[in-house]
Amino acid sequence: MKLDDLEKLEFDDKSRLSLNHDLSRLNWFNIGGKTKTFFFANSLKDLSKFLKIYQNRGKLFVIGAGSNTLFDDEIYNGTVIKLGKNFNNISKLDEELIISGSSCLDKKLSEFAMQNKIEGFEFLSCIPGSVGGGITMNAGCYGREFKDIVVSVQAIDLEGKIITIPAQKIQFKYRSTNLPKNLIYLSVTFKGKISNAETIKKKIEELKKKKELSQPIRVKTSGSTFKNPVNQSTKKVWELIRESVNINEVNKMFGDAKLSEKHCNFLINQDKASSKDMKNLIYFIKENVYKKTGVNLELEIVLTS
Repeated sequence: MKLDDLEKLEFDDKSRLSLNHDLSRLNWFNIGGKTKTFFFANSLKDLSKFLKIYQNRGKLFVIGAGSNTLFDDEIYNGTVIKLGKNFNNISKLDEELIISGSSCLDKKLSEFAMQNKIEGFEFLSCIPGSVGGGITMNAGCYGREFKDIVVSVQAIDLEGKIITIPAQKIQFKYRSTNLPKNLIYLSVTFKGKISNAETIKKKIEELKKKKELSQPIRVKTSGSTFKNPVNQSTKKVWELIRESVNINEVNKMFGDAKLSEKHCNFLINQDKASSKDMKNLIYFIKENVYKKTGVNLELEIVLTS
């Protein structure tokens, strides 16, 4: 991948391009090698400028909060893009509409909606990701998903063209959409309904308490590893894992890559787990669940290489 002209690029808004950037600092697992190039885009102008010059010289991966990503231990032979503060803005468009930058944390969006007395965003307080990642996978929890509140998506393609996609043209499925892979999401417009701050706050507190009781927190994890099976089983994925593997035995097999005893669909980097350790644990679980139940688990986290 030719880099000479990229290295000479100058940006107006504190964007920056670096080589051999450490990926382990960009994800919640704290796992990964380095990326050949890393572009921190602090404005739409600089992002567009970069994309128009970059063209098709190598693969691109856009990372948000890094809460749902497992990088490989080896070098990523491409470019990782992270969007900066100018993609983190939130504002009201009217009494029920909110527009949020794609790098905004889901938790921040939920709090903004509460402060502005807009109901429907409470579930986002329990999703440890960003708006861009949420729209990519139709993230959700506790019976609510992004599809329930999305009005439109604003994006830029890899040639620097900006487009708007209305929700009616997006096919939302469980933890997936039909949105093209060659897009970088800039912002998303959402719609809730008018309520009152106390009612919304109470709902958020209830959801957070429910999460803390059932999921590991303050550990190096990427959240739910596998999707709940659709049309394969009536059981939740954690139930399938519980009946298919002995957690105590498995936690001795893959170094510092562990299964959470609190919620076995959450994998944990106990200390210095490698990507290889974590992937081996993932494949072991997947294989044993299939042997025991006949269910072919699909990953919810993203594996990169």
